[in-house]
Order: sequence, then C-alpha cells, then structure tokens
Amino acid sequence: MLLLNPITFQPTEEQRIILDGITWQHYINLADMFVDTLPRLTYLEGKLEIIMTTSREHERLKKIIARLIETYAETKDIELNGYGNTTFRREAAARGAEPDECYCLGALGEVPDIAIEITLTSGGIDKLELYRGLGVREVWFWQNNQLSFQILQLETATYQQRDRSVLLPDLDPVLFVSYVNYSNQTQAVRAYRQALENS
Repeated sequence: MLLLNPITFQPTEEQRIILDGITWQHYINLADMFVDTLPRLTYLEGKLEIIMTTSREHERLKKIIARLIETYAETKDIELNGYGNTTFRREAAARGAEPDECYCLGALGEVPDIAIEITLTSGGIDKLELYRGLGVREVWFWQNNQLSFQILQLETATYQQRDRSVLLPDLDPVLFVSYVNYSNQTQAVRAYRQALENS
C-alpha cells in the first residue's frame, strides 16, 4: 500500500480581513475568544483588522529582530523588558493592538515604550494612529529591508520619523540592520554581540 504524505499549506503572505462598524464590545468578545492564538486582532475606532496567517518571512524577521534588540540591551547593560506580541487595549481611545514585538525600558508598564511592526504587505489599519492613541513612545517599522523609527512628539501628540531611536540613541541602525538577513540567527547574534563589544 502506498501512503502519501499530506500536503501542508504554507501561506506565502499574510491573509487579512478588515471590517468596519465593529463595536468595542464585539472586539473584546472576539479577542477573548482567540486569546494566545491566531488570528491577531487590531482595533481602531470601529475598524477591526483580523490577520488570519502570517508568513514564514514575517515570523523569521520578527524573531531575529527581537533577538538582536535583546542582544543589544544585554551587551550594553540596558534594563529592557519585553511583552512579545501581547494585546494592549484602551477603551477610552477605542484602540487595541498586538505589536509583533514590544519592550519597556525598565519595569513593564501599561503600554510598551517601543513597539515593533514587521510590514511586508500594504494596507490595513493605520498603525501610527493606533499607537498614538495608546501612547507608545516609539514605533519601529521593518519594511523593504529597512528599519525606520517613528518617535511620539509629546507636545503635538504626533509621530515624527527619525534616523535612530531616541530611547536607545546609541543603537546604530546601519550596524543592526546588517545582521537581520543572516541565514543563521545564532551566528547573527554572536557576530552582532562581538561587533558591539568591539565598538
């Protein structure tokens, strides 16, 4: 008897649905149904984005970027604590977000200081508007093999793009980015740590 291995579906890009006119309570009910599992839900003032799947590339980038940030903090003796992709909600601002990765400098707070977003496809909810209402101080976007930094300006409550982080001003983005596309993540982390120690 010939046994065939089942075909495994591997999505090559994110599959997302966007719904309008969703109440806060409907969002909360859906979010509670899917705690700690896909889909990922993002909510902004009545608009709900449901990400059904993420690609392997998305997950690879998320993981290596997190490992490199944590290596930087450890090497530079910076108190950095992470939440991963925890859900953050603020009903008064009608916002709910699940960053790809996020961190607080020092103790963990109600919202992260830094949110990381891997952007491989266009469209969807305006992430900066979402994070502005939550009060996230910096949003780092990985898009088109580049890292960009959006810094929340407290006086205007808007984000301004900068060449580097304000919260981690000594993090060299050019050096950091040079290790993201290594084929071996452990080797990338080792090489990055060595470069930091020698700088």
